[in-house]
Amino acid sequence: MTAELHTLTGAYAVDAVPEEEAAAFKRHLRGCSACGQEVRELRETAARLGASLAVVPPPRLREATLTQIAQTRQWPPLVAAVRRAQPAKKQPVRIALWGAAAAAVGALVFGLVTTSTEPGADPAQQQLASVNSVLTAPDASTVKGAERGTTTVVTSLSQGKVVVLASDLPPLAPGKAYQVWLIGASGVHSAGLLAQDGPHRTRPVLADLPGGIDRVGITAEPAGGSRTPSTPAVAMIPLA
Repeated sequence: MTAELHTLTGAYAVDAVPEEEAAAFKRHLRGCSACGQEVRELRETAARLGASLAVVPPPRLREATLTQIAQTRQWPPLVAAVRRAQPAKKQPVRIALWGAAAAAVGALVFGLVTTSTEPGADPAQQQLASVNSVLTAPDASTVKGAERGTTTVVTSLSQGKVVVLASDLPPLAPGKAYQVWLIGASGVHSAGLLAQDGPHRTRPVLADLPGGIDRVGITAEPAGGSRTPSTPAVAMIPLA
């Protein structure tokens, strides 16, 4: 059972564990500093990812919700019901109608939110869903590097993905960008460019994780990126 609990760090960090398992894992954390550290790092990473991909709710949400409420029959006020001395047997009907109204509004809001995972949805929301899948994977592993800034790397072999984000990297000259490299026995693979998301942090890079990768490096490259690293690494983070 203890071995299984070690695999719940990612899901627990984003509150995706059933109540009974969450209670067992919480007890496990009291005696497992490694899991405690990983949960803290995953929660920090999830918070940073959420902040970097935050979006403003669509303007239509409020209008659509109010329209749905106006078109849905509501349960009359309780005081009015008492004054009319309605038979008790009709109360369940009112409760059912009120529940239906609440469910309709809930379904409307849920529908607007879940469209982000459907084809044609906002790419930022699709990326957030993919990143969340990596963070909640049973085998999610987090490592950090503190060379000239802080780099966080989350990998999942079961998902075959890696998430990289950085903060407080040295400022770059105009026309330059930071590029992420996945390095290992299979060679050096570009994971993409780190786009700035404010003065101190970057947006996350989500990439496929080739087999045999044991390091993640960051170099300063021309703004459009390079086929291979052309400058010394600003950061090099071992994955083992």
